[in-house]
Amino acid sequence: VADAIGAGKTVISIAMILNGLKAAKKAISFPNKSGATLIVVPPTLILQWNTEIIKFTHGLTVNCIYDLYHLNHLSLNHILYADVVIIPVDILESKDYLKNLLQKAGTYSEENGGSPELPKFTGQMEKNAAQGVWIPASSRDPYAGGNNPQSQNRRNASARYSHVYVEGIQSLRQRKDFTISSKGVPIEYFEWERVIVDEIHESLCTTKEELDNMNFFKEKKRRAGRELLGVMTKDTSCRPLQYRKSIFGLTGTPLLDHTSRVIELGNLMGNTYIIGLGSHWRKLERESCRDIFLYNFLEQKQSREYRKNVYMKCQEYLTIASCRNTCEDQMKGITLTDKIHKVLMSEEEKGVYLDSQHGISKEHRILGIKPGDFDPQAGHDISRFLIQNAKVECRCKELVTVCQGILEKSPKTKIVVFTDGRIGAGIAARKSLMAGTDPLGCVWLDSKEDSRLDIAKKISWFQQGDVTEDDWKRPRILVLHFEHAAGINLQHECHNVVFFSPLYVGDGGTTGDPVVDISTELQAVGRVYRPGQKQKEVILHRIEVKGPNGENCFDSHLIQRNQNEDYKKQATNTDD
Repeated sequence: VADAIGAGKTVISIAMILNGLKAAKKAISFPNKSGATLIVVPPTLILQWNTEIIKFTHGLTVNCIYDLYHLNHLSLNHILYADVVIIPVDILESKDYLKNLLQKAGTYSEENGGSPELPKFTGQMEKNAAQGVWIPASSRDPYAGGNNPQSQNRRNASARYSHVYVEGIQSLRQRKDFTISSKGVPIEYFEWERVIVDEIHESLCTTKEELDNMNFFKEKKRRAGRELLGVMTKDTSCRPLQYRKSIFGLTGTPLLDHTSRVIELGNLMGNTYIIGLGSHWRKLERESCRDIFLYNFLEQKQSREYRKNVYMKCQEYLTIASCRNTCEDQMKGITLTDKIHKVLMSEEEKGVYLDSQHGISKEHRILGIKPGDFDPQAGHDISRFLIQNAKVECRCKELVTVCQGILEKSPKTKIVVFTDGRIGAGIAARKSLMAGTDPLGCVWLDSKEDSRLDIAKKISWFQQGDVTEDDWKRPRILVLHFEHAAGINLQHECHNVVFFSPLYVGDGGTTGDPVVDISTELQAVGRVYRPGQKQKEVILHRIEVKGPNGENCFDSHLIQRNQNEDYKKQATNTDD
């Protein structure tokens, strides 16, 4: 189900559940045929889905499973007779979840290494090109270490994890001795009426550029999601999620993103996932030495007729889905105002700003530097500059001033601040809002300290109105990373969005892609500027840092770039 932001993908899903409710209940059968629809979502959206189901239905039984702790409180009977079960897409990262599965399957063994950890390293793409002058030490190493053994070791670890997981699932499904009161039965044991995966692109559609950025990849937890969906398991009967009727993926983001992600989602619709296409390039993430031998010597080749049908399905999806990338009719009467708050840096901040342009000779360090002025091949390090530019003191003070101004006009409103977590902007924004004797305060998501339930509750504070005294006492500001934007609905309580700093993802030179950056910013604004917004005006506040005398700086260039209408049309697929 590929549709525009706010077009009603959640409501469509709920309608499907209601329409098939009687048939689902008739299909319930002990020990593992559940009448529930399994909904797989990013952890931050569990409570949101539960709230939407309560809002549009009456009397549905919904079980939310955040991790193993919550699973252990549900009996087999609870899961069999539920109408909806909601789980996080990265449930495999929940502590001891895999261990519990293997123990109940009877395949857990400390001698064989127990339960393997989900590999931290992934996306180890095979190197097929080299730069520079080729002076190999020997003919045995023609790529001079480019395809080093460590990368293959990582692929082997990834392959082993998949093997142990799938083997455990098969043994688990052979068990017939669970009772109706058994608790902690893994979700892979059950057959569901249908499966719905929200934000499907996060697990299945990833550019190679994103794979190169390990922090981004880990943030999205896509590795766990792909294991749960069984992307590389060809035999569908062996996949972790079993269903009687159908599996749906919900997405709107790839229609607001790079062409390679759109094409890959199109190929997904062309049966890449449904039949487990073996030649899919993602197999290099987990291809063990054994796999390489079997793929090269034993796998049958695809016919031209087969490839033609995959392409036709891909094109059919693109032709239909791209035409749905708009909600203009539903946004009538609601305006989006783009407001720039300009602030001057001090002379001292100017000095630090110029010094942070690491690798560039001093005579070429300027206030109006652009991403293209950083040449990674020449040893320029744009990351140091981006980190310093994000945390410059005048920017932090302006954030506080902007938020104070909003709350003075409307004390009951709530504000969303988006930051680039890759460069520490979220930490800088949070510290500034928490500083002083009478700080404004803010709410943020702590991936290390917060449980999944904690994160879901924090998000819900900015989705629902305040009722109790404790509600009113909470901070009115939510600080999020741009990576957290997808899927969260905040339009009911928020109509002010603040971009702490303009978004740029790249290493300088020609590595950045303005269309991708703009699409990410549009996703962030779309959390508030979407159907259901109660206010007539949504205000986007951008903070622009300028030189001591008002000179244009790095921010000025990026804001101008990110407001470019031609780039916006490309990002939303509305250009010719």
